[in-house]
Amino acid sequence: MKIIGLKFLQFILKLLAKATLLRYSPGIVGITGSVGKTSTKEAIKAVLLRERNVRAPSKNYNNEIGLPLSVLGDWESTGGFFFWIKVVFASLYRLVVKDKNYPEVLILEYAVDRPGDMKYLLDIARPHIGVFTAMGDVPVHVEFFAGPEAVMREKARLISQLPATGFAILNADDPLVTQTKAQTRAQIMTFGFEERAEVRVSNFTNRFDGKSGGISCKLGYGGSIVPLHIDRALGKAQAYSAAAATAVGLIFGMNLIKIAEALTQYEAPAGRLKLIQGIKESFLIDDTYNASPLAMHLGLETLKSLNAKRKIAVLGDMLEIGKYTLEAHEEIGKSLKKKGIDMLITVGLRGKLIAEAAIRAGFSEKEVFTFMDVDEVGRFLQSKIQKGDLILVKGSQGVRLEKVVKEVMAEPGRAKNLLARQDPEWQKKKGLYNEL
Repeated sequence: MKIIGLKFLQFILKLLAKATLLRYSPGIVGITGSVGKTSTKEAIKAVLLRERNVRAPSKNYNNEIGLPLSVLGDWESTGGFFFWIKVVFASLYRLVVKDKNYPEVLILEYAVDRPGDMKYLLDIARPHIGVFTAMGDVPVHVEFFAGPEAVMREKARLISQLPATGFAILNADDPLVTQTKAQTRAQIMTFGFEERAEVRVSNFTNRFDGKSGGISCKLGYGGSIVPLHIDRALGKAQAYSAAAATAVGLIFGMNLIKIAEALTQYEAPAGRLKLIQGIKESFLIDDTYNASPLAMHLGLETLKSLNAKRKIAVLGDMLEIGKYTLEAHEEIGKSLKKKGIDMLITVGLRGKLIAEAAIRAGFSEKEVFTFMDVDEVGRFLQSKIQKGDLILVKGSQGVRLEKVVKEVMAEPGRAKNLLARQDPEWQKKKGLYNEL
């Protein structure tokens, strides 16, 4: 009965969203990829808000329910019978009485969990501009597909379905993403670190002085170059998001200077390489939103690039990667000795694979600690943290490592504003390794 009700809700939301798009005809920027969708969405929002009336959902509304909900309004929270009644009646009202404040541009994420997902989402809202962030060798959610190639084909639908008058914005550094050039009639613009990228990132550095941090780089396009500084956000992933947002800004007629100025207002989304003050004058790199092999490597590379008294990695399971689970976790473990990490803490059954592989590769067994309870990790870290430590915390959503960050952050009272999954609905849910 519950499944029937959910399907009916999806059907109603789809009809209302399609009708709303016909009524208001906003421009649509669609974002897909295995990593970086939300960061890219927020960066594009920061750029376009300077000159346009823009809506980008504050939550991670990117599936069969979330995407049409983003078209229908900007909702602070969801859930409950009366909320859905409110959505339906408010949407019907806006179809009858035109809302002068309806956004000119919608920035939407297109998530793919299973075969057919992209086709369903595109049937609701077909973008005019499509952004493909990155794929990686083992994308998240691959366990529900025949293999990485099948995931790639599903995500690539967004690019292949762009209109001839549209734009495909592609990651020039990802070979799988650049292959989609042949699948689209749209005009193509590329971004990345490689020289062949049209919007190019150069002179990239992670900044951290023990008190604050961020990224610095240069953005180049068409022979022009501007400096860019973003505070409280770390990692090349943030630079990729900024570059993709720059491409979108250029398409909307903005110049590099205005775009770089707008990007200074960009703030890393919760749980995406966000720098947070920890207890005992330590710092946390909160990367707890989700994890795939590519994102895990990017997080570890970020930690490696920064100077700190000690570097600690708290790593949890990477979920939904199916038959690649053993190989992917062991590969992470083997790489750790070369990352300059002083202490490794793992959480979960799959996290233990990382620990075991790290020890076999020469990581000091005395500095490896494995846990099966997230709450224990927080308490353990409290006793181990020293002044000047820099701690990366990363794992898949189901591991709920944001609980660890909350336990050791300097201002836990600000958790609702700084951390992922702080809504009441999420607080009621147990993670894989909570309260065992």
